[in-house]
Amino acid sequence: MEHRISVLFYARTSKKTSKGLIPLYIRITINGQRLEHSIQRLVETGQWSRAAGRVKGSNEQARQINLYLDTLIGKVRRIEREMEIDGQPLTFANFREKWLGLTEAPRMLIAIFQQHNDQMAALIKVGKDFCPATLDRYNTSRDHTQAFLKWKYGVSDIDIRRLNFEFVSEMEFWLKTERNCAHNTTMKYISNLKKIVNGCIRKGWLTKDPFTGFRMTKVDVEREALSDQELRKIDSKVFAADRLNYVKDIFLFSCYTGLAYADVKKLKRSEVSPGIDGGSWIFTNRQKTETQSRIPLLPPALAILEKYRDSDVCSASGHVLPVLSNQKMNAYLKEIADVCGISKNLTFHIARHTFATTVTLSNGVPIESVSKMLGHRNLKTTQHYARVLDRKVSEDMRQVRGKY
Repeated sequence: MEHRISVLFYARTSKKTSKGLIPLYIRITINGQRLEHSIQRLVETGQWSRAAGRVKGSNEQARQINLYLDTLIGKVRRIEREMEIDGQPLTFANFREKWLGLTEAPRMLIAIFQQHNDQMAALIKVGKDFCPATLDRYNTSRDHTQAFLKWKYGVSDIDIRRLNFEFVSEMEFWLKTERNCAHNTTMKYISNLKKIVNGCIRKGWLTKDPFTGFRMTKVDVEREALSDQELRKIDSKVFAADRLNYVKDIFLFSCYTGLAYADVKKLKRSEVSPGIDGGSWIFTNRQKTETQSRIPLLPPALAILEKYRDSDVCSASGHVLPVLSNQKMNAYLKEIADVCGISKNLTFHIARHTFATTVTLSNGVPIESVSKMLGHRNLKTTQHYARVLDRKVSEDMRQVRGKY
């Protein structure tokens, strides 16, 4: 945005003191609007040069006053330069605030990030809006942002007005190189930062979006799922350690229902009831999106529920299964994979993919029904989970092949 700024010093003869001295004033004109005030300096009438805007002579008083006038001009130019660097429009109101020291204390990025996370933690504590895993991701994003600030600028926090496109693009580079994050992981952390920045924009703390022009595209990743043979191999295995049998049952329950870890963990016995066909169904809201999932229970899933019906832990809590922490579940799943000779990186989320592909789509369940059971808001999300399988393509083309 273009701006015009000029500085003029003048003597106001109408305010001459009883000793015959006249006060000096500064007039700063910004885009046609004037800011005028006394500079608290007095001179004799004959000392002031209106044409030069300076005190005449070379005595000590003249040198000191003229040096002060130069200092004020330097202050004007410094404020002008700082506002340009910060991307703040040089308007009369903005300049006046800075000149008179009326500006608010700087708002710091990490402090705002922490306030956001504290509010999220408070909501989780009362069981609203978010889950603990989401808070963990935002805490990690905050820590990464602070580590980047130390790496790039040598500071632990930064004024949000210093954020710009360079800041965002440099952070992407840092996450991929110094932190060795994959592209999609990098985008998740930057997306969390963007949420904080968007909040600052909505509150009027930022006038320019530093993410303008920054592309936040994600790369499609082929999601792993267990084959029917691998699923049966785990299902038929009995482990010597009870902890592995618990984890196996919970993992298989997710394979046959499509529930994510958080949803299995919170699933109550009251959320299992007869459905439209008279069979047992799950009626629950997904913790991540608050969308409803309605899932008819397959015989293997029903058998697992029956197995834990008399569990003291489940009876006391009202939950259907004794779910361990996600960290322990994934650690034990790696043991299960080793024992069963499965080379895939077995994590709990693979169970959801397995339900979408091996259990449902591969057996002819329409993707619209799969999407409904997974609790997705749109079909596009389901398509990321459930790639069309070669086997399904073969079956679909069989009818065409007969014609030719």
